[in-house]
Amino acid sequence: MNIVILSRNSNLYSTERLIEEGEKRGHKMEVIDPLKCDIIIEREKPTIYYKDRYLDYVDAVIPRIGASITFYGCAVVRQFEMMNVFVIATSDAIQRSRDKLRSLQRLSKAGIGMPKTVFTNYSRDVEEVIEHVGGVPVIIKLLEGTQGLGVVLAETKNAAESVLEAFNGLEARVIVQEFIKEAKGADIRALIVDGHVVGAMKRQGKEGEFRSNLHRGGTANVIKLNEQELKLAMNASKVLKLPVCGVDMLQSARGPLLLEVNSTPGLEGIEEASGKNIAKSIITYIERNRHS
Repeated sequence: MNIVILSRNSNLYSTERLIEEGEKRGHKMEVIDPLKCDIIIEREKPTIYYKDRYLDYVDAVIPRIGASITFYGCAVVRQFEMMNVFVIATSDAIQRSRDKLRSLQRLSKAGIGMPKTVFTNYSRDVEEVIEHVGGVPVIIKLLEGTQGLGVVLAETKNAAESVLEAFNGLEARVIVQEFIKEAKGADIRALIVDGHVVGAMKRQGKEGEFRSNLHRGGTANVIKLNEQELKLAMNASKVLKLPVCGVDMLQSARGPLLLEVNSTPGLEGIEEASGKNIAKSIITYIERNRHS
């Protein structure tokens, strides 16, 4: 098959691993920068032009689109869909998952547990917002944040008010979430391929750091998920229609709580922690589904 990885950087670990596993299985792998694609919209024959050629020979697409290029990246993915090319994450599903508020609304309606969350439209009544999530400390998250950026722990009412006022002043949209103390700065990332968990790791934030992202100096260890955690991860993938994704959750006294679902999960941390060949799982998923 001709498999395209939509990525702006062919040297990233995840991209290199996907190329390696795809080539091992006899596929022609190609990395294409979505921002350099021209989308040609015409009746009955939608196409994409890249550098000096039409991409009319592509069998499957693996979108690895950074949050900063969601709009144009998704337009390119959508064009491939119009050309009846198999994509492992549809443009709609990527956009849904990137909009934290929209995805939390859908997931909570589906009965998935999550920390108490409040979204307000630049509310002046910060005290009330804090009460809604059970008082301080609270977590304040930018709706557009990624890799732990734009996530603040406010331990006092004053701190929460200052942070919310600062974000409000910048007209940055935020959600306020209850702080799950018993998680002790750790979270779980489950990697889903074809609706099943293929690997899981527990990420622990470094000393004094409540964010567990590996980019922030956290550490990762393999973990075996319990029944509830498996169920939550698979349900979240199903609700957001993302057969391949990373599901982040916290362990709390009331069971696992969903943090977010990532439509472009990095493979490095999870392959190293779990020892699983997740890149290969993604390629074999494409093989099984392209003709179905």
